[in-house]
Amino acid sequence: MSAIALSLAILLLGGLPIAFAFGLAAIVGLYVEQLAMLSIVAKMFAGLDSFVLLAAPFYIVAGELMNRGGISDRLIRFTTILVGKIKGGTAYSAVLAAVLFAGISGTAVADIAALGQIYINSMPKEGYSKAFAAALVTAGSIIGPIIPPSVIMVIYAAVADISILKLFIAGIVPGILLGLACGAIVFLKGLRGELPPTSMTVPREQLPRAIGEGLLVLSLPGFIVFGTISGVFTPTEAGGIAVVYAIFLGMVVFRHLDVAGLLRAFRSAARLTAALFLLIATVEIVNYVLIIAGIEDWTKQLVSVFMNQPTLLLLACVVAFLIIGLALDAGPALLLLAPVLLPVSRQMGIDDIHFSMVMIVSCTMGLISPPVGICLFVSCKIGNMTLGELWKELRWFFYAECGVILLLVFFPVLSTGLPNWLRP
Repeated sequence: MSAIALSLAILLLGGLPIAFAFGLAAIVGLYVEQLAMLSIVAKMFAGLDSFVLLAAPFYIVAGELMNRGGISDRLIRFTTILVGKIKGGTAYSAVLAAVLFAGISGTAVADIAALGQIYINSMPKEGYSKAFAAALVTAGSIIGPIIPPSVIMVIYAAVADISILKLFIAGIVPGILLGLACGAIVFLKGLRGELPPTSMTVPREQLPRAIGEGLLVLSLPGFIVFGTISGVFTPTEAGGIAVVYAIFLGMVVFRHLDVAGLLRAFRSAARLTAALFLLIATVEIVNYVLIIAGIEDWTKQLVSVFMNQPTLLLLACVVAFLIIGLALDAGPALLLLAPVLLPVSRQMGIDDIHFSMVMIVSCTMGLISPPVGICLFVSCKIGNMTLGELWKELRWFFYAECGVILLLVFFPVLSTGLPNWLRP
């Protein structure tokens, strides 16, 4: 295990792409454990041989199509109407837009790319600092992988052998809590008189159309969740339906998406899917080597240390996830840790959905934690600022969202209540 950890650390620090770093570290592990190199191909295929994973490309394509189909503009107009002309209204609109857009995109990068272009550039014109605008959108972006549909949850469900639908439903309350945490920071800044009144308005004659288009956009996540809960279709089938619906909205209803844009969306989704699946395949080899190297003995020791103290185990895991997030993004971290830690949580009597939501939300924080959080770099590029300038404002949102994780740890019902009530 030490050989894999050391080689992986060296390769990542050397700047090698994550998938290749995992693959080469696995080869080192196979060599140290004197295992057959031919097992690499079999294990890579086994990592991808899952029906659940078929849902991931569909949701990625649907997110790309909605992002290119003029969805972000319509959502922002809709949230502007909902918020109204209150003090700091544009900031609240950005938070609400992040929550609503999360139900469409499924990824953090898509959220910040779509909303950041508008809010980071428009909020300074109202009197907000550019750093605050960028921090607000960056903090809101991690809601994308939490509120369904979520690409990360699809991958996690395949690796952990947990119901996608239950994870989707379980993510609704934590996602809303993350939005409320961002809104709380905005509210506190408003109390200190640091927020200007909003100037973003929708003309009265455009209100009916803006509301109608906003409701049409929001019908997609509702359609996916309620359709799968009712048993009309599976989450994988829902992904295919979401793609068709996104094409219909973008090309027929909104007429913001043409054939060229459709092809660009497919190409972008294909590249992202290929990179994601290569990562899944290489992590599968690492997990195989870890099992052969005796990771089960380590997990037994972990159980003995935290015996009869499940909450303490969860807190220790949260700290570990946040530290790992300093070096790894959410996807690789979840793929690597889920097969190792889920058996431990089960032995401690922790509900699978409860532990999974704590793990997913904690690892997702790695997307906005320096120095490698990908959302940080996207935001800095859009706002043309340094990482230090961004983090000075972002840290308060980061701390508030860490508070949400603590709520999830101490109150399992926040994760398990809705899935148990709906019983999908």
